[in-house]
Amino acid sequence: MPTDSVLRELLVRQLDAWLPTALHRARRATLALAYAGSDAGGAQAALRAVAEFAGRLRGFRLTVLVLAEGDEALPARLGQIEATLPAEVAVHVMPGDPARLPIALKAAGAAGAPLLTVVHGAAPTPALLAAARAGRPAELLLVTGADAPLRPALEAAGFPLVAEVDLTVRNTDAGGVGGAERDAAGAPASAGASWRRVAFGSTSDRSLQAFKDALWAVGVAGVGYRDPADPQGRILDAGAEPDAEPLGRELLAELGRLGPRTVTELRRYALIATPYRAADATRAVVDLLDSGAATRDPEDGRLGGDVLITPVP
Repeated sequence: MPTDSVLRELLVRQLDAWLPTALHRARRATLALAYAGSDAGGAQAALRAVAEFAGRLRGFRLTVLVLAEGDEALPARLGQIEATLPAEVAVHVMPGDPARLPIALKAAGAAGAPLLTVVHGAAPTPALLAAARAGRPAELLLVTGADAPLRPALEAAGFPLVAEVDLTVRNTDAGGVGGAERDAAGAPASAGASWRRVAFGSTSDRSLQAFKDALWAVGVAGVGYRDPADPQGRILDAGAEPDAEPLGRELLAELGRLGPRTVTELRRYALIATPYRAADATRAVVDLLDSGAATRDPEDGRLGGDVLITPVP
């Protein structure tokens, strides 16, 4: 599916941000990849991404766990890539679905060290989330085809920072993605569009920002994101500079609920409560000020983090 290729690129970009941080923080780390009856091609892309860091792994121990079902040729395909990896990388391929992940992570001794868990196609059960949270730090990339919200479960499991979006990939032969088209179940209903719900949970602002950067860097034609919390179902085109107007409306609503906020507070709100990045909030605030929808205090000078933004009634 088109979404699978986009998700593979997203995974590779997240690994490019995660692995250098893990190398800096500890002497060992675990990457766990679990697939439930879905395309496990992400595992191959992940191992190729790890191979790019081969020269930096001396004295480090990286364990890569791969759980997948229904793909008997996967071990052979991964074995070809594993043969190019340095001895510091141990790859373990196991048959089975993500329900086996808690046992696999415990056997690998993943607790207490950097852990990035990727679960594709499975519901976030309490046992699975608890196992993914055992890392220090812990990061979780979760992909499902269900419409149930993922944020509450991740937050309850101890991931205080969560990003959640519907990834939509338009079949350009079938027409546009549209703005607010949803089917009876609430899923994107655009003709020819495939979609997945993607959530990322972390304990680090920096990791959350890295995920957002990766999310918007996937500038493939026809790729869009929707905030599951947006009742209007607006789909935003992916790209280096997403349209800031919808974010401006969200910031105005936040100002209406809580009163004047600093630029720093609005940037953080965008990071932790919307699909946008913190930098996008700055652009949205500038647009609000230029349009007269908000005022600033002080009135002049650089738009620093301590500048207070007030909505205009």
